[in-house]
Amino acid sequence: MLETTTHIQTHTLGYWAVKTIKQHLETLSHHESEILKDDHPEELHQMRVEMRRLRATIIILGRVLDLPDSAEYQNIDDISRRFEKLRDLDVLLEILQNRYYSYLSVSEQETLDNILIHWVKQRYKALRVVAWILDHKIYKNLKKDLKDWVKNPRFTSWDGFSINEVLPDLLLPQISELFLHPGWHIGYTQIDSISLKILEEILNKQGKLLHSLRRQTKQVRYQMDLFTGFYSSKYLDYLEGLKAIQGCLGKIQDTLVLEEKITQEISSNLKSELPNFVNLLAQDRYQYWQEWEQLRHQYLKSETRYGFHIELLHPVTSKNNP
Repeated sequence: MLETTTHIQTHTLGYWAVKTIKQHLETLSHHESEILKDDHPEELHQMRVEMRRLRATIIILGRVLDLPDSAEYQNIDDISRRFEKLRDLDVLLEILQNRYYSYLSVSEQETLDNILIHWVKQRYKALRVVAWILDHKIYKNLKKDLKDWVKNPRFTSWDGFSINEVLPDLLLPQISELFLHPGWHIGYTQIDSISLKILEEILNKQGKLLHSLRRQTKQVRYQMDLFTGFYSSKYLDYLEGLKAIQGCLGKIQDTLVLEEKITQEISSNLKSELPNFVNLLAQDRYQYWQEWEQLRHQYLKSETRYGFHIELLHPVTSKNNP
């Protein structure tokens, strides 16, 4: 059972903050040992996800919590970034080997073989960095301080508020900021779908802005995920929609990063050296863009956004978690 102080009630913000942070710490500890075994790259991914969920929790419940300095969300960001290179290499290796390699000519495969060997060596070094950070005082202090905080939590004056009373005020600003992100309008047309050539030009100029939209979608999704037990099934539908957006934009981003990283490895022109590979990447991006246009069209509708806001305004008391 969760250790609480006498003033923390089941449905207060304070109780929910303690309960959630405790769960994050337990999940992080589970993934640590599995990462060091290096049997399944997915373990690192899940640990990064959990770090981001912890960060999202601290951001949205920050006004409730009096946390130690080590648990500030900027510090969590700094630690998470230490995992990025290993995760990026895992993704690049997986996509290149399992999605594209078998469709290429022998000459293109031979060119990519040298890159794959180089990335595998880089991955070994990146794994050592991850092992180092997991054993470093920065990460250990974060965990220790949060464990101590969970045993004896400290709050601001907000901790005693009923979670049902405050949930709309916590979530609506996050959703509003997401809907106002300029990335929704990149390459938007109400008439015809853009051509592959135009898409490549758009992504070349504004790909980072689209990636920013994905990152913000992901953060809002993690924040909403904290409160699924307080809303109706419509809330879960909206949450699934955000997950689909994140996934679709993620696939576009993966192809852009893969092309960029391979360009850095090749001294000659990428299109002349790997024409089939470049074409496959572009075709996949275009397909993912069609998926994105359908999702975006739905979320640019005023009735969709209105319905989203209305749902957040009405937590369902009978579904509250104990």
